Amino acid sequence: MGRTLGTITQYLNETEALLSSFRRALRRSDQYIFDGIFVSARKHITAISQTDSLLPFETILLAVMLEQAKEIAALRHELEQLRHG
Repeated sequence: MGRTLGTITQYLNETEALLSSFRRALRRSDQYIFDGIFVSARKHITAISQTDSLLPFETILLAVMLEQAKEIAALRHELEQLRHG
């Protein structure tokens, strides 16, 4: 029988576990932000699982960047609304 590949959710959980000592070394305020990175990635699990040409971690980083870009765009929009009353 062939080797079974884990799901992207399993991969993400394993990656988070591997980085647990890194997380513990961060300041508590940075730990909160760090945890948010994985929350952002989990929002795009389906899209991440559809990419075969990239490594899973590369795709996870793209999902995180997408969430950050959305947040920046929303903040810019809010700022424009405040400027123009």
